[in-house]
Amino acid sequence: MESSGCLNERAQFDLLERVKELSCLYGIARIAAETNLSIDMVLDGIVEVLPAAWLDPGLACARIVLDGRSYLTSNYTRRVKHRQRAPIVIDGRKRGYVEVAYPEEKPGRDEGPFLKEERALIDTVAREVAVIIMRREAEQDKVKLEEQLRHADRLATIGQLAAGVAHELNEPLGHILGFAQLVQKCPDLPVQAKADVDRILSTSLYAREIVKKLLMFSRQISPQKTKVNLNHLVRNGLNLLEFRCASDGITVHCFLPSDLPEIDADPSQLTQVFVNLIVNAIQAMPAGGTLTIRTLKGRGKVFLTIGDTGVGMDEEALQKIFTPFFTTKDVGLGTGLGLPVAHGIIAAHGGSIKVESKVGKGTTCRIQLPTKRNRPL
Repeated sequence: MESSGCLNERAQFDLLERVKELSCLYGIARIAAETNLSIDMVLDGIVEVLPAAWLDPGLACARIVLDGRSYLTSNYTRRVKHRQRAPIVIDGRKRGYVEVAYPEEKPGRDEGPFLKEERALIDTVAREVAVIIMRREAEQDKVKLEEQLRHADRLATIGQLAAGVAHELNEPLGHILGFAQLVQKCPDLPVQAKADVDRILSTSLYAREIVKKLLMFSRQISPQKTKVNLNHLVRNGLNLLEFRCASDGITVHCFLPSDLPEIDADPSQLTQVFVNLIVNAIQAMPAGGTLTIRTLKGRGKVFLTIGDTGVGMDEEALQKIFTPFFTTKDVGLGTGLGLPVAHGIIAAHGGSIKVESKVGKGTTCRIQLPTKRNRPL
């Protein structure tokens, strides 16, 4: 009879523990079903439901660590007597763990401070967390990809429009320039008329440069690649702007190693990119500052960094810098095509360009180019 009572008591105990485990897993599933919650909010919610599933919920505390970030129960302390952990493995890589611990000594049991079922439970929780993270990250990647595709569609449409506008403008611009140059050669041209013709010429040439940028942006002008040394192109670009840097109180620091490998590139297009980035840096430092240019070789790649100590940009502006016709400059100082064109040129060379910026700290442009010839796009 006594033995039967013990068995019944054990069965009730086991049943109660299983109910607690199921309640824990149900709580995790309910939190995971809230699609409007961020990953941080999901993990904060999960960590709070864990202690109740353990034998001594009043003593237990819990922690989830993911990618170095911790999510803790309010009673969590690093000084614990007993703990158990289960790794969070995503795509074959350990990215964190789930931990349940007891800060204080608890009454001993034959099987130790934790039940064997609790070992199985924490492993299950870790697997569930991994699945939740994978799904959330896949959803985030999908949203980002969809936005990138929408952005690419917009750029393609703008590119087609830009190419059409550029071709339509080319012919009348050619006539304006040709006739202005003919008028300029007239020997009896009054001084004021000559000044007006000069203004027409300079304005038309500026318009022609914009047309060229439109054609480059729409990929209508293919790069004419040859073997070039990136350091030589950087120096050529700097030579064009050396006087302006000095007159604007800008100190230039160059770090151009002599062992930089050659690349297959269009020298005129890359020089245009470098000059544009340097001009942007100069305009961002109206009160003077420091311009730092650095090249570096890597495995099959070369890198160029152009950094300034200027006014910088906020996150909103930074997200739009490669959008055609977007500019943070005053009217007359920029067309909003410089960085989109630079992005297109670098992409046509099989490279990438990234921009980092902080308000009041400055801006850094990082360009990466392959040293081996890529297949034409």
